[in-house]
Amino acid sequence: MHLIDVTKQFVKRYCAPRLLRAVSCVAVLTAVLLLLAIHKEPALTDQAKMTTPAKTGSKIRGSGASNISVVGGISVSSSNPAGSPKQKATNDTAVLTDSLSWQTVVVQSGDNLSAIFKQVGLSDQDMFRILNSSEQATVLNRLFPGYQLDFLIPKSGRLEQLRVLKSALDGVIFTRKNQGYEVENIVKVADLEETFRTGTVSDNLFMAGQKENIPTELIMEMANIFGGVIDFILDPRRGDQFSILYEEKYLDGIYLGHGNILAIQYVNAGKVFNAIRYINDEGNAGYYSLEGVSMRKAFLRSPLDFFRISSDFNPRRYHPILNTIRAHKGIDYAAPTGTPVRATSDGRVTWAARNGSFGNLVVVNHEGGFETKYAHLSRFAVKKGQKVRQGEVIAYVGATGGATGPHLHYEFLMSGVYQNPSTILDELPKAVSIEEEEKDRFWRQTARLRRHIRSLNSGLLFTLNQSSAE
Repeated sequence: MHLIDVTKQFVKRYCAPRLLRAVSCVAVLTAVLLLLAIHKEPALTDQAKMTTPAKTGSKIRGSGASNISVVGGISVSSSNPAGSPKQKATNDTAVLTDSLSWQTVVVQSGDNLSAIFKQVGLSDQDMFRILNSSEQATVLNRLFPGYQLDFLIPKSGRLEQLRVLKSALDGVIFTRKNQGYEVENIVKVADLEETFRTGTVSDNLFMAGQKENIPTELIMEMANIFGGVIDFILDPRRGDQFSILYEEKYLDGIYLGHGNILAIQYVNAGKVFNAIRYINDEGNAGYYSLEGVSMRKAFLRSPLDFFRISSDFNPRRYHPILNTIRAHKGIDYAAPTGTPVRATSDGRVTWAARNGSFGNLVVVNHEGGFETKYAHLSRFAVKKGQKVRQGEVIAYVGATGGATGPHLHYEFLMSGVYQNPSTILDELPKAVSIEEEEKDRFWRQTARLRRHIRSLNSGLLFTLNQSSAE
């Protein structure tokens, strides 16, 4: 109280009445403004909350808004430089969220469908529902390594779509509809580009092809195409040249693999062999010389692709195990265990089992009284009574029976008489040419290909000296 009395005396003595009234008015005005500010504060706070993204929201970068926060299913944009409406930001968010719901599984060896469904968070009930959707769902019962399964599972946890890609070009897609699924085939067509390669043999054809980055399968196919006229075990020489024109498959600019061989040429010791692909009026593709003679002969010159002969046909050969002179009625091809053995002509298997010193033996009977035998095999690829085609794998090289090491023993019989496989083929009837009534079709279909070959190579390779009907 003493302090208040002192203050009153000080004001009466030193402060004029006008000044006192002015100070009082300022104090009252300040109080009023303060009360107004306090009254409006909640509205400002709510507005601030609407423009500030919640910290708990999941943020997604997109083209509609620079920073979108998703809270309780509502999208709020904290900035919108493009000036687009908020609805666009909401739509962009939905699309991006769906894209994040895809899960991809590439089938590995040993995988099964049930385990894959559990891996992506689906139940056996989900699996059975899609398996029972249509007959096309049987593709899921035969999954192979390399198949790709894409699952679209939104936040609801339900499987909306399943895409099964057997390859980049082939597959099916299951889409949820009501309580089941609709099925559509996925079929894409690859772009084909023609590729030209040339090579020179310095060691063997296989190594020469690898040096020029030619796919191994195409080198093998080239050997099969020329298998009736060239023995790639006996005939190739250092300096032989070859050219090959083939297809490469692309999808959206991505390389998928190789296609068909369109034309090939092999120059063996100066002798030129040509082959071009032709599809006849029945839709069957084959390879023919430039004159229209089929490259498919009655018999291949060798049941193996590229390996060396360890023992030739010899009626008075010294036997390495029996230590005596004994006729060698066939040809031995030294090759690693497991090397594929091919049937040298069409026929029917009359024996595919163990047979004494032959070990595992396959015998094939051919039309015209011919028979071929394949011995010392490690395992079989055919059964007795089965029909086989020329070039088909029938067994694999081994060292069973009376063999000193892995090799194939090959015999050739004509009317029950053993023949030398290396020479007898030259005495057999030649391959059939295209019929005269089909020759015009042959010339027309192969004209573009032959012109293309000429444009690719102006030297010795692919030089066409034969007359043409272009």
